[in-house]
Order: sequence, then C-alpha cells, then structure tokens
Amino acid sequence: MSIEVKVPQLPESVTDATLVNWHKSPGEAVARDENLVDLETDKVVLEVPAPAAGILKEIRIESGATVTSGELLAVLEPAAAGAAAPAPAAAAAATAAPVAVAAPAGAAAPESSENADKLSPAVRRLLEENDLDPAQIAGTGRGGRILKSDVQTYLDQRVHPEGDTEDTPLPSVPEPAAAGARREHRVPMSRLRARIAERLVDAQQTTAMLTTFNEVDLTEVMALRARYKDRFEKEHGVRLGFMSFFMRASIEALRRFPAVNASIEGQDIIYHEYYDVGIAVSSERGLLVPVVRDADQLSFAGIEKTINDYGKKARDGTISMDELTGGTFTITNGGVFGSMLSTPILNPPQSAILGMHKIQQRPMVVDGEIVARPIMYLALSYDHRIIDGKEAVQFLVATKDALEDPGRLLLQI
Repeated sequence: MSIEVKVPQLPESVTDATLVNWHKSPGEAVARDENLVDLETDKVVLEVPAPAAGILKEIRIESGATVTSGELLAVLEPAAAGAAAPAPAAAAAATAAPVAVAAPAGAAAPESSENADKLSPAVRRLLEENDLDPAQIAGTGRGGRILKSDVQTYLDQRVHPEGDTEDTPLPSVPEPAAAGARREHRVPMSRLRARIAERLVDAQQTTAMLTTFNEVDLTEVMALRARYKDRFEKEHGVRLGFMSFFMRASIEALRRFPAVNASIEGQDIIYHEYYDVGIAVSSERGLLVPVVRDADQLSFAGIEKTINDYGKKARDGTISMDELTGGTFTITNGGVFGSMLSTPILNPPQSAILGMHKIQQRPMVVDGEIVARPIMYLALSYDHRIIDGKEAVQFLVATKDALEDPGRLLLQI
C-alpha cells in the first residue's frame, strides 16, 4: 500500500510555502524520519521527514512550486513492497566486489549516515551548490555534525590550499568582461527577503515612527564584565556579553514606561504585563528576530544562553516558527558590524525598538576634566501614536542610568 507524503500543517500565520529542493530522487531508498524535502516559509525552512522507510516512487510537486498545508508532495512504496526494486546506487554497490581502500594520511573520516541525516537546510544547500560530498568534510558540531562554517572552511582550502599534498581542482573563474562591457544577473527574492521587505515598508506606512537618541558611558559595565567574565563562563558555561546588561536595563525601563512595551490592535492599546524581548539576529537568509520569552524572569546567564542558542539555530537554519513569533519589544545591535548610529525600523505590532551601536572611546568631561570613556550611542524608534516624546526620552534615560550604574540592575532601583 502506497504512503503519501504531504505538506505538514503550516503555522497559523503562514498561508503557503515554497518547495526549495528534494533530497531524494524517484527510485531511491529512504529511511524513516529522513528529510525528503525543504519547504521555505516567510520566516523559516521546514524539513519534511519520510513517514516510513521505503522507496520514493513518485514526486508530485517539483522544486520552486508554491504549496499549502495538506498538499500531496510525493508517494512512497513501503520497505517490504519496494525491496524488489532497490535504489540504483544500492544495486550498483551490490554487484561490485568489496575493495578495501586506505584513507590518505591526514584525511578526515567520512561522516556517518546518522550525522549526514542531521545536516541543516543551509548546509545542504551549500553542499549542493558546490557539488560537495559531505563525507569529505570534517564536522566540528556536536557529535561531528557539519556546520555551515565547516563547509566554508573546506571551500576556502580548495581555493587557497596549504602545501601541495593534494591536487584539488579550483573552482572555475568567469572570463573577464570585455572592455566597456557591463554585466548583471537577476535572481528572485527569497520568501524571507520578500517578507522582510513587505514588513519594513508596512512599518513605514502604517506607524507614526520617530527616533530619539542618547549616549551611554559603559565604563562600569565593561569593568564589571572584565572582573567577572572568566568566572562567569566557568560557572555557567557561556560567555558574559553586553546583551544581557542591555536587556535587563531595558526591562527595568519598560516597567517604568509600559507604553513602550505596548501594541496597538484596532482602536485599542494593549499593555503587556510580560516581557518577551526580540533579539535581531543576522543569518545567511536575512534578518531573523527570535523572541526571549519572559526575559524578566531570566538571570544574566539564562539570557546569554538563550541568545547563544538562537544564534546557533539561525546560522544552522534550524530555528522554529514558534521561536520567531510574538514579542513585545525588540533590541538590535548594529554595533557588531561597526555601525556608529542608525534609526532602527519598528517590528509591528510592537511600539518600540532599541538600537545598540559600536562602543567607541570618546572624550568626555568628568568632574571638570576631559577623559576618554567607552561611549555607545543608543537609538529608540517608537510609534508616536501611543508613545509621547517625553516617555521615549525618559525610557532612554532610565536605560542609560541603569547601564552607567549596573548595581541598580541587581537592586532593581
């Protein structure tokens, strides 16, 4: 009896998805729970696993098509029924006599099939685009899992090999353009990029967005971090970054100015009595904003661990839809890319977003003397429909005061 492979139930806010690529061809054997196909939604890439072991009999929908929940993707023949028709690769292997081949000295051990099944969509796509065999790449992830950085390192070594121990073919280089020739190429937007564009334009057109600025002296935060970062990492297994300080300072300010943590729904203002803080994370697919739930109840270590986990998931393409939905306030850090100042765009229906920037030594007047201090510019973009300028400025001042005297974060004063 044939087994149908269908599009899983998509999240409530997602109406359809794009079929990115198949990982199996008709006639190939598949194992239960092995990923068959990747579906790209507006926010994440979903993997569709095989519901049972068998042979992929028929593919009903090709790559690039738009699909909806419950739509038939493919048909499998159960393992028992398909036993008489092994996959072509398996049949060829069965007829060949086994030959022992010694691995070259220094070569990485082939990846186990278990680890191969755990490749993220981002890694699979990079492997397929460069026609690479995962068995040739040593994984540095947990349990030997191949990460995107491992594939990139392998590609870099092919282009710039160290020594002459291996004759690795270099990637083809396009012919130089003729004098005066101008080239261009056109690629479709990914669903995520299109969705980001739509939301940014929508935010500009449907909110009364305004940005206010301030600066913060991070001398005390940096001194506290330098004093305890080694012990903190040893105790909690995660590095002490700046984001936990900014999140805790923001939450204290949000408590004092609840409109900054509110949202508009129709003609109503919803004041959220909880703090689900979105953290903007850059990935190869675009900007993602995973949400730290009940951030006010987390310790510094809990905040850092959550953010670190989200960063890994974003890079590996394994972040879930639930982790990207909701949020009452957002923090974005352009400083990691060198940004000195920016005006972040709101993430509707939220009413405010805090922008962090590069820490720079600047001259400051302290007690009548000019001294160099580590200064960061802060930017708060807010919806002027429900947040007055006074509240926005006071929110930034409260955040600044907490960061310049971080003991207040512990005492909550």
